[in-house]
Amino acid sequence: MTDHRVSLDLMEFIETQILPKYNHFDKAHNLVHANRVISRSLQLAKTVGADMNMAYAIAAYHDLGLSGPRAIHHLTSGKILMADARLKRWFTLEQMKIMKEAVEDHRASSSHAPRSIYGKIVAEADRDMEPEIVFRRTVEYGIGHYPEKTRDEHWERFMEHMQNKYSEHGYIKLWIPGSPNEHHRKAIQQLINEPTKLRAIFDRIYDEECGS
Repeated sequence: MTDHRVSLDLMEFIETQILPKYNHFDKAHNLVHANRVISRSLQLAKTVGADMNMAYAIAAYHDLGLSGPRAIHHLTSGKILMADARLKRWFTLEQMKIMKEAVEDHRASSSHAPRSIYGKIVAEADRDMEPEIVFRRTVEYGIGHYPEKTRDEHWERFMEHMQNKYSEHGYIKLWIPGSPNEHHRKAIQQLINEPTKLRAIFDRIYDEECGS
């Protein structure tokens, strides 16, 4: 039977030696983000009966590669984990290889499924798909990158992004059936199919972000 608790000495090591590194990253990948990914990873690991210590460490290391080029940060993060000899206190070499692959796979493309349940757990946990957060991030991105666009043009861009990514035919892939993300995606899809309701949400967020 899987122990549903993380080893206290592993937790102490991660909290003092690893997590403070996230204080040097951008807002989207800071300590708050790392802790949310850890929390969601542990929930998912408990649900599927995975090793809690492995899921915890994978989540803690998953973005450490942001100390280098962002485009390859998932690969760098895997190397950092594999090279950290301190982890041998808790994990076998075989476990560390699985953990390294999981960290590499957290950014897997839609055509490439993570190689293990641990990769699926961290890939799911890394996504914050609560509808309000998804909508706000999309509006924020549009305003920040296309300030010249009108409100209606932002709405068109917003809807196009929702259709391409989150609709029934969208490219985003979820790896764990019944996960919170699956429920969130269904809620988003419902609103995509009710554009009048979604437009009201868009207008509210747009006004809040523009200070109207």
